[in-house]
Amino acid sequence: MTYVVTANCTRDAECVEACPVDCIHPRKDDGGFDESLLLYINPDECVDCGACEPICPASAIFTEDNLPEEWKSFAEINRLYYQDPAAAEAAVQAYRDGH
Repeated sequence: MTYVVTANCTRDAECVEACPVDCIHPRKDDGGFDESLLLYINPDECVDCGACEPICPASAIFTEDNLPEEWKSFAEINRLYYQDPAAAEAAVQAYRDGH
């Protein structure tokens, strides 16, 4: 079970600092942070420690098994970011445009 960042992410980046395995991106010092619509958790690197979830000020992080129905697509969007960041950002924008 991995953690997933969802639509209401504010890019606060507290979660990035709390992650012991550096699996949440982009970081503030990464290129593209300022343009990114939200942060993403790499499901292949997440160790399911849960350190990110309680410190998220927007309550935007859930375990994949506990994603609210309206945000189920964000599990795939988080995965997609690590293959094709532009496609993931487009999917987030499409979600926002539809809501």
